[in-house]
Amino acid sequence: MGAKHVVRFEPVGIEIEVDEDQNILRAAAEQGIMLMHGCKEGQCASCKSFILDGDEIEHDKYSTFALPDYELEEGYTLLCRAHAYEDLTIELLNFDEEMIRSGLPIQQGVAEVVSKDAVTHDMRHLVLRMIEPDEIKFFPGQYMDIAIPGTDAVRSFSMANTSSRESGLLEFVIKVYPDGKFSEFLADTLAEGDRLDITGPFGVFTLREGDNDLVFVGGGAGMAPILALLRTLAERGLTRKATFFYGARTKKDLCFEAELRELEKKLPDFRYIPALSEPGNDEEWDGETGLITDVVKRHASDLRGAHAYVCGPPPMVEAALPLLATLGVEEKRIYFDKFTTTGNPQE
Repeated sequence: MGAKHVVRFEPVGIEIEVDEDQNILRAAAEQGIMLMHGCKEGQCASCKSFILDGDEIEHDKYSTFALPDYELEEGYTLLCRAHAYEDLTIELLNFDEEMIRSGLPIQQGVAEVVSKDAVTHDMRHLVLRMIEPDEIKFFPGQYMDIAIPGTDAVRSFSMANTSSRESGLLEFVIKVYPDGKFSEFLADTLAEGDRLDITGPFGVFTLREGDNDLVFVGGGAGMAPILALLRTLAERGLTRKATFFYGARTKKDLCFEAELRELEKKLPDFRYIPALSEPGNDEEWDGETGLITDVVKRHASDLRGAHAYVCGPPPMVEAALPLLATLGVEEKRIYFDKFTTTGNPQE
C-alpha cells in the first residue's frame, strides 16, 4: 500500500482518502461513493472530471479518444485511470446527486456456477450462487467483475436479476466471442459447481425514481441490465409508461421473448418492440425491421420528460444517444452502458 491523500469532490463537498496504489474511482467505490462511470478502462469518458486544485496526479493507460492530450493539459482527468500523489480537489462534470451518496461499497466474494444455458446461438445465461459471502447487495442494472481463473484478467458483466438478497443468485447474459478470454472459458471449460471470484457492484445504470416515462434501447447482451430494470418495475408494481426497443440481426438472435411478453401483460403500460436488421427471406417475421434507432424514430416522435436507458454494442449506443436527444430526452436523463469486447463476434 502507498501513502494516502485526501480527494475532495465538488460541487458535492464529499471527501475520501485515496491510496496512491488505487485509482480514484476504485477508492470512491470501496467507500460507497457512486461516481459516474462506465468501462473502468479509460475508454468511455463517463468519469471525466476536472482538477481544480493539485498537480501530483498520474494516469494508467487510457484512450486519447476519451481524454485527448489537449484536455489533459487543460486539467481534465479520467477518475478510473487517475492516481493521486497529493491532496486534490476535483470538479465532477458528470454526476447524479440522486445516486452519488446511495452507493453500496464494493465487495469481493466467491460464487458457484448453478447453470450456463444457451439463450441464443451465441449468448449464454450464466447463473451463479454466492458462497462467501452468501449475498452481495446491488442495485438492479449494476454489474460485477468476474476473474478468469488462472489469469490476472477480469471481465465485467451486468446482472439480469433484481437482487441476491433472497436466494444469493446472480444472473448474467453473456455474448460468446471466439477469441474472447472469458467467452472461450465459459463455452469450453466452465462447468456446474465451479467457483469464480467476483467483485462488485459497479455501475450507475440504475432505475431513477419518479413518474417519468421510460424508454429502453438495447441490443445483444445489453438485454441483461434492461431486463433487470423491467423485472424491478414488475416486482414493485410500478405503472410508469415504458417501451423496450431491442435490436437483433436475425430471429435467432432474440432471447427472453416469453418473459418479455408476460411482462407486457403484468405491466399495464409497457410495450416490447423487437426489430431485426437482417431478417432474411426464409424467416417468418411480421415485426419491425431495420436498425433499432430507425425503429425508435418511427415509434417515438416526442420523448420530452422521459428517462432513457441504452445498453449494447458501442455503434448502437453511439447512434442512439444523439437520436434520443433530438427526440427530446434531456442529456442528463440518458443513462447508458457501452459494452466493449476483446474478441470477435461469433457469426
